[in-house]
Amino acid sequence: MSSPAQLLQAEFEALKADIIAAYEASGMATGGNWGKSVQIQQLPNGLSLVADGYINGRKPGKAPPSAAIEAWLVKKGIAARLKEQISVSSLAFLIARKIAKKGWQPKPGTVNPIDAVATPQRIQKILDKVGQAHLQNFTTQIINYLNQIAV
Repeated sequence: MSSPAQLLQAEFEALKADIIAAYEASGMATGGNWGKSVQIQQLPNGLSLVADGYINGRKPGKAPPSAAIEAWLVKKGIAARLKEQISVSSLAFLIARKIAKKGWQPKPGTVNPIDAVATPQRIQKILDKVGQAHLQNFTTQIINYLNQIAV
């Protein structure tokens, strides 16, 4: 039988993989860097999933890297359509500058891949599974302790 910690680690690995898959299937993936940012962090009392926050939008301020925008322009075919009118690097610079000034938000109706995968129902199933393992582990420890003092 797996320990509660092993069960929790396995559940978080599955959650991470499913979030990345949902992100890639959503059409939001451009440079592919967000999926690489999804990580499992060990905490003193459990685990946490962390990722770059820009999946939910970007506030005005610092410009995003132009190279990522250039890659997006090429991937979406925009660079090929506009090659006679403006260079890819110039267009990427203009887009980055606009994002720095006004920020960026996903299109209305876009489903956040985290929300689509880490549903309350799925989190409850993880809690139930790991909680049951903790209860079994605790019960076994209590029985073993009682058997030792009964001798």
